[in-house]
Amino acid sequence: MKRNNKKLPIFLGAACAVLVAAASWYTVTFHDSRLLAPMNMSEYTFQVKDLPMLVSGTCLVLYLLYLFILLLRAILANQRREGKSQITRTLNPKLGLLGFVGLAGFLGFWTYSVDKTIFPFVFFIFFGFFGFFYEGKMSATFMDERFQENRMKASAAANRIAITVIFAAILILGQGRLMGNLEYTLIALIIVVALSIALQIFLSEYLLYRYDHQDAFEESEE
Repeated sequence: MKRNNKKLPIFLGAACAVLVAAASWYTVTFHDSRLLAPMNMSEYTFQVKDLPMLVSGTCLVLYLLYLFILLLRAILANQRREGKSQITRTLNPKLGLLGFVGLAGFLGFWTYSVDKTIFPFVFFIFFGFFGFFYEGKMSATFMDERFQENRMKASAAANRIAITVIFAAILILGQGRLMGNLEYTLIALIIVVALSIALQIFLSEYLLYRYDHQDAFEESEE
């Protein structure tokens, strides 16, 4: 990827942040916090002053989708290269900062209060991208037999923990309505599953990094 293309996501993210901040300031100052404060969307009628919030919100959603597609393409491309090589893919540890995209999951509490939309809770999965930090620190590592064993052990441990959390959540939430509301039960289940998947993604990279460096440390002592 060219240097300019690498900077494009940063520039777009900064532009979206500025746009959302400006639109929020405008609607709080001149439009009574409309579309920011909880409101009944079934009674919503378009107003020209809604445009800043609508445009900034659309840009934010498109940017998040752009990040997801960009990362998916990078993952698939690296997996193809890795399949033909005995060396791990090269990643910048700073990509771990993408894990903060998971904070978008908290938007679900706002969208649910506004129009019962629960999709943003799925963004909690992005917390798993913090694992890119440890994967980046292991860039260009030779995948010998020991490394492959550590990878399988780390993956097995991460899967076991994630499945245990999901299993416990299903047992608890399956007992009945959470706080007397089936919708709250569904939201809790979505959050738990999303966070469990994020935990699996993160732990598989963190444990691999830990196991590999622990073995290297033991070898250096010998």
